[in-house]
Amino acid sequence: MQQLLDQLYKGQHLSFEETQQIAEAIFKQEFSEGQLGALLVALKYNGVSVAELSAFAKVMQKNALRLSNTPKNAMDNCGTGGDHSNSFNVSTTAAFVLAAGGIVMAKHGNRSISSRSGSADTLEQLGLRLETNANELSDWLNEIGIAFLFAPAMHPSMRAVMKIRQELATPTIFNLLGPLINPVPLETQLMGTYAGETIMDTAATLGELGRKRAIVLHGAGGMDEANLSGVTNGALLENGKVTAFTLNPEHYGFQTVPLQAILGGNAAENAQILSSVLTNQASSYLETVVLNAGLGFFANGKVTTLEEGFDLARTCIASGAAYDKLQALLQAQK
Repeated sequence: MQQLLDQLYKGQHLSFEETQQIAEAIFKQEFSEGQLGALLVALKYNGVSVAELSAFAKVMQKNALRLSNTPKNAMDNCGTGGDHSNSFNVSTTAAFVLAAGGIVMAKHGNRSISSRSGSADTLEQLGLRLETNANELSDWLNEIGIAFLFAPAMHPSMRAVMKIRQELATPTIFNLLGPLINPVPLETQLMGTYAGETIMDTAATLGELGRKRAIVLHGAGGMDEANLSGVTNGALLENGKVTAFTLNPEHYGFQTVPLQAILGGNAAENAQILSSVLTNQASSYLETVVLNAGLGFFANGKVTTLEEGFDLARTCIASGAAYDKLQALLQAQK
């Protein structure tokens, strides 16, 4: 094992099998805190490869909570976080829009690690019960078309790295892995990342993990979401091939706004923003969700053009269908 660590310290990448050994050792807590910290920093500065990401993801999925009887066409739109933008919960809000458009959303998420309010914090503020069991989650996916998969409950092995992640206070490979390890077998995915240099490799990794179609994006200003302040860089996975693209919101009729216009706050403030969007209150928050939900519809293949995706997103919000999905999920847990 020391030889593998030395390879990482020298800036060398590991093979799929070598990375599997490292990942298994992490979750069996075979490393000291010092070794674990050094390992995570080395992986961060080396830049992880497709083989390394895939190996970590498969080990974590193997150790995840098992859900049975889940729909076969599920999607997730979880992002990496770690962009320090302090934006509101864009992907969480967009998930209800996508569900309203007929996509089964297995929304993976966590409490805040580097922001003021993570998806779990905000949904809990709205009344969502985070601690659920596998049968409930499967039922909600099948009956409501959306469920929130609380990462610590889905991945109990992550307790082995939580303390060191908080102490390092910087994005690590586990930020990149968060959106890759949904315990529900996903066919499609929209994934934002703070690490713009990884979008092509991340899209290729999603293919290795069984996604039939996916988009990985890196927004203007380094955000792990598409936003209205400038151009988003993306990678489309389709039929096993990854293609780079750029998206300028102005070309689709969106007005340019600075990132400060979509700042979030604490859980209560973000819950209020989420509700305002789903009740169709005009704002930069609403437009940002339309942008990201439209991309999600396109990533899923629900629409064939981005224009159709943005139109569908607006319809799902204006009709009240997206808000109804939120209420149905909250009611189901009572």
